[in-house]
Amino acid sequence: MNLSLLNKTAVICGSSQGIGFAAAVELAELGTNCILIARNEASLQQALTKIPAASGQQHQYKVADFSDTRAVQKAIEEIISNQPVHILVNNSGGPKAGPIENAALDEFTAAFQQHLINNQLLVNAVLPGMREVNYGRIINVISTSIKTPLAGLGVSNIIRAAVAAWAKTLANEIGAYNITVNNILPGLTETARLSSLVAGTAAKENKSEAEVEAALKASIPLKRFGQASELANVIAFLASPAAAYVHGVSIPVDGGRTPSLA
Repeated sequence: MNLSLLNKTAVICGSSQGIGFAAAVELAELGTNCILIARNEASLQQALTKIPAASGQQHQYKVADFSDTRAVQKAIEEIISNQPVHILVNNSGGPKAGPIENAALDEFTAAFQQHLINNQLLVNAVLPGMREVNYGRIINVISTSIKTPLAGLGVSNIIRAAVAAWAKTLANEIGAYNITVNNILPGLTETARLSSLVAGTAAKENKSEAEVEAALKASIPLKRFGQASELANVIAFLASPAAAYVHGVSIPVDGGRTPSLA
């Protein structure tokens, strides 16, 4: 199986921590030159020191807050002015939790900008280079909510579904250029976001965090939370030559928790 990504360049969004950072580590292990993007420069600098680098590999970072589309545009323009990008991992923190009936209109607008609009501008920037080298992998980290809406994540459910529809449409349009588009759907994964959701639920339901965690784990057939590295393994596979015929799909990595067949 050809998993080598030697001499390939990847842009990984939201990569100072969590799933994004784990993806950068795994891609680097396969030979990729990684470019991290996140909003906190100190965290990016620290993350960069932990990414493996073999002889000849070069990793770097760009600072951009994904609530500011102009900053994201500036960062990607600087990147593509120096090299083509072969792999794009779209990954950004989810909208705040809460029922949809209580969501303010500007929460929808902000989430749409942060996720779908940023994805679109990043793709527009990297597509010419991907076409030129006849190799491209666009991998979107979304949510299992595109299969079945998740309780208490009203705005997120809507925006994630919009991104999934965007990704499928894009896949139909650009597959002829050897550019694949796929979505990863994380389940309950041990990240800062999960910790925040657990804490919020515990406070709301007057339970301990341990009780909330136990109930969540009981809902997963594998009876445990996922690890960011397990998501990263699937992202790295999709980025590799071995996944050349995997295209336009959404893959749950959730321990079997999603109840839908498709």
